[in-house]
Amino acid sequence: MAIQWFPGHMTTARKKAAETMAQIDVVVEVLDARLPEAGSNPMIHELRHFRQRPCLKVLNKVDLADPETTRAWIDYYNRQPDVIAVAISAKKPGDVAKLAALAQKLAPHRNDAFKPLRLMIMGIPNVGKSTLMNTWVKRRVAAVGDEPAVTKSQQRINLSPRLILVDTPGMTWPKIEHDSDGFMLAASHAIGRNAVIDEEIAIFLAGILLERYPGLLKARYGFSLDGLDATGVLEAVAKKRGCILKGRGGELDLEKAAMILLTDYRSGTLGRISLETPATRQAMLAAPTERPIRKSDSGQDTAPEQ
Repeated sequence: MAIQWFPGHMTTARKKAAETMAQIDVVVEVLDARLPEAGSNPMIHELRHFRQRPCLKVLNKVDLADPETTRAWIDYYNRQPDVIAVAISAKKPGDVAKLAALAQKLAPHRNDAFKPLRLMIMGIPNVGKSTLMNTWVKRRVAAVGDEPAVTKSQQRINLSPRLILVDTPGMTWPKIEHDSDGFMLAASHAIGRNAVIDEEIAIFLAGILLERYPGLLKARYGFSLDGLDATGVLEAVAKKRGCILKGRGGELDLEKAAMILLTDYRSGTLGRISLETPATRQAMLAAPTERPIRKSDSGQDTAPEQ
């Protein structure tokens, strides 16, 4: 299954972002620390390079990600030109308080009331931008929800005479080049549920957990992994949690089991898990090209609103 999700309002958001980019100094790209590259919108990369804008990469939800893998990603990004990377939890004021000084390093010429530092907050849906904004401004200025695509318009906030924030809607991109990226995005709830099949996403997630985090699976669900493949893991979750379809002769309810596994991952109940590392990313890009992906129904999406 190839996953594509590009609601119509995101086309407008991209056009507006391109216009605003000319008037800002630093792009603050908010990423999910569990899948920073899979969740990095190539349109943001293209826009900021066209305008030659430096980037502060904020790896949010660090409390949900594998600490060792997060350190590897921070090192990876900090080796890139015009980039500073930091790992935070947007819910923690102390973490968010670091961002202004780090962004200032990328635009040292914008350092007084006559030349305030202008930051543009960008990222994919449901990555935590709204939480970041609310924590940074110390009041509710952005709607927060557990469904992607809550924010649909830009807003400008003069945080102080020396600092201006421009919040932008979460944006996906028209064509996800790699199937695995689509699955990682869906597993982390960055894509509307109407665009995916939960059971397939859960089996993908189970495969990663089986390979890299078997101990967390055992600790959470209490079953042996011997001889199980990814589908077998989902079936074992269904059996352990009593997910049985009524009136179907004991047939397993794999859809219900899928939501249990996905929810446990998304909430951090399963443990601190990263879906990709710099090494797995490099290996994926070096592998033979994945099968072509169907074009998205851009503008036709009926994704749930937040």
